[in-house]
Amino acid sequence: MTSVTSEETMRTDYTSRLKDHGGLIALAVILVFNIIVTPNFLQTQTLAVNISQVATIAIVAMGMTLVIATGGIDLSVGAVMALSGALAPLIFLSDFGQAYPVLGLIAALLFPLAAALVCGLFNGIIVSVLKVQPIIATLILFISGRGIAQVLTNGNLQTFSNPEFSYLGTGKILGFPFQGWLALAIACLLFWVVNRTIFGRYLLAIGGNERAARLAGGPVRRVKIGAYVICSVLSGLAGLIVVAINSASDAARNGNLMELDAIAAAVVGGALLQGGKAPIFGAILGAVIIQLVKYTLLANGVEDEVALIAKAAIILAAVYIQQARKE
Repeated sequence: MTSVTSEETMRTDYTSRLKDHGGLIALAVILVFNIIVTPNFLQTQTLAVNISQVATIAIVAMGMTLVIATGGIDLSVGAVMALSGALAPLIFLSDFGQAYPVLGLIAALLFPLAAALVCGLFNGIIVSVLKVQPIIATLILFISGRGIAQVLTNGNLQTFSNPEFSYLGTGKILGFPFQGWLALAIACLLFWVVNRTIFGRYLLAIGGNERAARLAGGPVRRVKIGAYVICSVLSGLAGLIVVAINSASDAARNGNLMELDAIAAAVVGGALLQGGKAPIFGAILGAVIIQLVKYTLLANGVEDEVALIAKAAIILAAVYIQQARKE
């Protein structure tokens, strides 16, 4: 009888560890598969390409993690990327930007982020003040944001040659892409904010039990607005990076389906859709898994459309593991 109980305990511990470290196990499986099957996977160039691609997903996913921690969701991240990406070339290619290149470059970086901040304020106020469901509130910018970007650019592809601006997407530090270091710095900052500040404590408290957080005197509205603002500004930054990588801005494609990648990365990284948890480095792990799944399929000749099915399967598996944890 004692032996049976011991075996059941060991089996339960094994299952629990498997669920707790499912992301790391999935990453290990993908890496081993690629090392064995995918040609040239261990080359430095392959690593640099994947870091370059995963950085934008990770940056948006970290912002999405904060929003999800409050029990919300932000469907407008892709549209905000398109809007910020459309504004930057318009500014440094304008007469002002050509006459004053340094001021034009600074404005091309700051003004799109300010526009993204306004988008975050819009989402946050609608959700926290007007009490509109997050999925409906952010659907407004999901629909209109990309339209505004296309109106600003007349629907045209904007190409440019600006080495200083392009450094945001093509620069390297110690041989690795600049945006990878930038994503790591943002992760360290957000980790500190979530775990060491009053804002972070209320962020998790609101997601855990919003009514209790309000009765405790917490600034629920300000914290929720802050989460949407941070998410939107990070999305704007990701939009600038994508434009800088391509030296071109296409409002119709920039950030397209990024909301799917960001939500998938956050959930795979351990964020609970019910709120109350904000695993910042988990979001990076989720983004790496999403990127590697996409890379693995493309590098082995699988069509891009199949990657969408794979992402859906990953989200389904992550949600299933979350439900299993609750039980």
